[in-house]
Amino acid sequence: MGKKLFTLLLLYSFIFVAFFALFIIFNKGWAHPYFIKAQNAEIIKIGFFSRFTRSGQGNETSEVQVNDSAVEDSLKPCPETPPNLLGPIQVEFETNRFMDDVRKKVGSFLQMGGRYKPPDCISKQKVAIIIPFRHRHEHLTHWLYYVHPNLIRQQLHYGIYVINQDGDGKFNRAKLMNIGYAEALKEDDYDCFVFSDVDLVPLDDRNLYRCFDLPRHFSVAIDKFNYKLAAINNFGGVTALSKEQFLIVNGFPNTYWGWGGEDDDLYNRIMLRIKSISRPDAVIGRYKMIRHNRDLNNEQNPSNAKKAKETGKTWDQDGLNSLNYTVTQTIKDILFTFIAVDVHEPTE
Repeated sequence: MGKKLFTLLLLYSFIFVAFFALFIIFNKGWAHPYFIKAQNAEIIKIGFFSRFTRSGQGNETSEVQVNDSAVEDSLKPCPETPPNLLGPIQVEFETNRFMDDVRKKVGSFLQMGGRYKPPDCISKQKVAIIIPFRHRHEHLTHWLYYVHPNLIRQQLHYGIYVINQDGDGKFNRAKLMNIGYAEALKEDDYDCFVFSDVDLVPLDDRNLYRCFDLPRHFSVAIDKFNYKLAAINNFGGVTALSKEQFLIVNGFPNTYWGWGGEDDDLYNRIMLRIKSISRPDAVIGRYKMIRHNRDLNNEQNPSNAKKAKETGKTWDQDGLNSLNYTVTQTIKDILFTFIAVDVHEPTE
């Protein structure tokens, strides 16, 4: 009887010691490195994919917040030169592409609303990419198909905003840019803004979509112009300004209806207030344009060229500080945030 009791006590003691040892190991972080790696990977996965599911629900669990914070604190800044860039990229628009194709290609990497941030490092900037838009759905599909992978390889923390002008009135590209800036800032504290026409696709992912010390003109060599800069004062197509730079020049003008002039006005604002711009070289800054006819109600407006000569008199009155519009619809797609707006076209 005494021998059996001793054996039972010994067995219970062994079990107690074993459980106590496991408790110490897992609470002190002495687990096997593979387990720690797997644990961290799961935390990264939670932080990367759960942000949209949590937004709009109103209740974020403290556990997930702690995980997000812990991962952020453990990450290092992304390198100045992203390591996975490809350089020149083959681009063609003959293939019939559909949004579902693009969602299958890149959707798993994105947060809802066309948002992305690298899971393994912290980007130095948060970049909002603004696309002025109307009736260009096929172009948008091509653009998203090529540009999302570029931006992911660039380790960019970004969101894509498609700003759609309601109705069929005169198109106002510049005002849509200002609206995109204002609406993006309602969602996140972006410090860089890339303004891109939907028909221009970069041909080299070394053309980094980020802000620089000076306002940046990216699309310096477009196939339509034989890969040459169209004019020394050209500042159209694809450009970027930091939040500070955009505020200094008071944004784009709001009063350019129809085609032309608004890029010249922005260039003039920059020359007046910042004095210079920057560009990539003509090899890295190559773009392919999707050929198309001019849109209805976006015909060339001769009065715009005249207005651009008066920038010195109007820049501080016509811009962000005089912006007025109404948002009529917001749609969150995995590939982009679509914001439809009434631009308040003046009645003549």
